[in-house]
Amino acid sequence: MMKINKKVMPFKKYNMALFTLLITVLSFGQQKKQWTLQECVSYALENNISVKQASNSLLSNEQDIVAAKGQFLPSVNASASNGLSFGTSLVAEGIFANRTSNSTSFGISVSQTVFNGFRNLNTYKQANLSSEIGALELNRIKDDISLNVVNAYLNVLFNKENLETAQAQYEFSKKQLQQVKDLVDAGVQPKANIYDAEATLSRDAQQVTIAENNFNLALLSLSQLLQVPFKNFDVQIIDVDVPSEALLYSNVEPILNYALENRSEIKIAEKNIEAAQLGTEISKAGYLPSVSFSYGFGANAFYSNLIDNEAAFLEQLDNNKGHSFNLSVGIPIFSRFQNKTSVAKSKIAEESRKLDLEQAKITLESNIQSAYTDAQAALKAYVAAKTALTSQELAFNNSKERYDIGAMTAFDLEQARVQLINAQSSLINAKYDFVFKTKVLDFYMGKPLTK
Repeated sequence: MMKINKKVMPFKKYNMALFTLLITVLSFGQQKKQWTLQECVSYALENNISVKQASNSLLSNEQDIVAAKGQFLPSVNASASNGLSFGTSLVAEGIFANRTSNSTSFGISVSQTVFNGFRNLNTYKQANLSSEIGALELNRIKDDISLNVVNAYLNVLFNKENLETAQAQYEFSKKQLQQVKDLVDAGVQPKANIYDAEATLSRDAQQVTIAENNFNLALLSLSQLLQVPFKNFDVQIIDVDVPSEALLYSNVEPILNYALENRSEIKIAEKNIEAAQLGTEISKAGYLPSVSFSYGFGANAFYSNLIDNEAAFLEQLDNNKGHSFNLSVGIPIFSRFQNKTSVAKSKIAEESRKLDLEQAKITLESNIQSAYTDAQAALKAYVAAKTALTSQELAFNNSKERYDIGAMTAFDLEQARVQLINAQSSLINAKYDFVFKTKVLDFYMGKPLTK
């Protein structure tokens, strides 16, 4: 008889517990993470490539501001040089000698623009405007991405609800098939009804497969929008508000007024006009005189093999030091029409930017009016779909009762069921269509899209 080593048993139990814990942890790690709507939007805003590019452009604009500030400061330059020359040279009339010379010089210079037609001032203002435009453009991109993520998220919920409806219909068909079999066994219905019920079940199974595929495609689209791996990707299923008059704006005017005052695309167009006007002022600077001032300090030392009594290096630098001051004024007289054409093109650019603003307002107003009209129509479509579904449910229940007592054929019952399925699908579609279109109106009103 084999003897069991009792001392080994605790270790076996310990190893088994550790193994079980490891399997549990791994299984938990492989579970799908359910992303909330807020997490999806936040992740997209932090990791989207367009957002990162716009952020980099904003950093570049900040450097342009630093460079524009620097134009108000003087420029400082230092110089040092050393030269060596040797060869035959004329030292007196008719006398040549081999001469080797070494010269060293040091200098420092400072130059400052005193006046250049306010070009530096306007360039600095323009750099600040470019930074403001960059920030507005970043906000616009974030708004668009948020709306796209919400749309993709709602599309997932829409396809999830369609899948649940298809699965419910499949389960109903399974029960219906069993009921038909029982009635056939009891001799109440002909055996041919079993084939009809089986065909219906097969069609419902196909619809479930299609609905599953659509749901997975919606998840895939959302994961690609977020730029995250599709494997183990899932979202949190949330209850979508039932469409009602309370969710719909009663008047489009407040939306229009708010959007025209606060939307980034309008502010960008307005800032572009200001930038173009500054560009015109910069161009006009070519007609004005420019004034600059410079100061220089230098010293040098020189050695030659033909001179024996040269002073020491530092002494020569001290003896040969000097200062220089320079004030220069440039007055433009004729620039071969360069200044004229530059100003003319800048004014044309101003008019173009004003037209851009008008176009932005027209486009925004058109989009809001369309969204408002679509939302109203979507609510009416939802109410109609809800009424139709109620009628189809009553009609189907009546048809089923007539079928159960043999007063209706299986074909007619299937037709009633198809109409019920279509009514359910129409209601789901109308609900999500209304919800998204109200979200578009919230978007133009500056309301959070994740609530």
